[in-house]
Amino acid sequence: MVVVMAPDATDEDVARVVERVEAVGGEAFVSRGRSRTIIGLVGDISAFHHLNLRTLPGVADVHRISDPFKLVSRQHHPERSTVVLGDGRVRAAIGPDAAGPAVGLVVGLGLVEDHHQLGEAARMAAGAGAGALRGGVVRPRTGRTSTPPAGRDLEALGGVAAAIGLPLIVGVARAEDAAPAAAVAAGLRVGARQAGDEELLAAVGEAGRPVLLERPLGATIEEWLLAAEVVAQRGALQIVLLERGVRSAEPRTSATVDLAAVPLLQAASHLPVLLDASRAAGRAELVLPIARAALAIGADALHVEVHPAPEQVVDEAVWPLAGAPLRELAGVVRRVPRVDGPRRSPSAADEPTR
Repeated sequence: MVVVMAPDATDEDVARVVERVEAVGGEAFVSRGRSRTIIGLVGDISAFHHLNLRTLPGVADVHRISDPFKLVSRQHHPERSTVVLGDGRVRAAIGPDAAGPAVGLVVGLGLVEDHHQLGEAARMAAGAGAGALRGGVVRPRTGRTSTPPAGRDLEALGGVAAAIGLPLIVGVARAEDAAPAAAVAAGLRVGARQAGDEELLAAVGEAGRPVLLERPLGATIEEWLLAAEVVAQRGALQIVLLERGVRSAEPRTSATVDLAAVPLLQAASHLPVLLDASRAAGRAELVLPIARAALAIGADALHVEVHPAPEQVVDEAVWPLAGAPLRELAGVVRRVPRVDGPRRSPSAADEPTR
């Protein structure tokens, strides 16, 4: 069950609902969005019905949600969400209501090796019309620290992003990294290998920043949305889902891109969907075709990696762009018509009928 608070609801109104729910043995998870607050209830539904929550001050509506992921479901939030990164001059939005020339592209800098490459790659991203930058704190796939790892290097990444006027998304791999990263970044990313870590999901949800959540390795759509639900329960409704491909038996690509995940997610959840064209295949000649297909099927934005010298990158799972291919991708983002996400379907996250 979900309680939707009115836009003018006070903290006392929210606390009153939480107190009523907890008094009958339930749990109440408060998530504060940009315009209103939502309270997800877990417990005995019949007991909640006797509370007459609709009559309480500040309550706009109460919904019974059949999806196991309550707060991120479209059952109580039929309009799709737009996630805003940053504010003031350094600001970008991802979602159906995003405006401006640069919101369709998020560029990753996770493969750079030093500060010189960092600055050069960031300028390449800005020149391609990127709406946001993503930098990694660690790269658990190889077990080694990437640039920038933490501390002064993390601040350097924030300085580069601010200097070129783009909001920064920083990857975190441990719960204790969330707060320091949130002090510098406009958003936090949870990678596929960490997306099943509930302690980390709770920490990023409590950090007060939008969250970019990659699909957990081997996860179904429902399992992915349940991971997003953990983040939302800790207060963060500003979540972007990042599809980066799934494991398959095909040896010629690092992953198999799941294009069907885009409309499935948009039918089941109000959260915007980003598709990583660089990691979805790991081959240079596939990045642009995957990008075109992702936009054509309705992805809210694209993610690609950039590097000043792609031929020097040793990560076989990712292919970064530079030069002419990056400029061509920027043109694709500008030219391909955007497709609205599908309407909510009651069976959107269910198994297909056979």
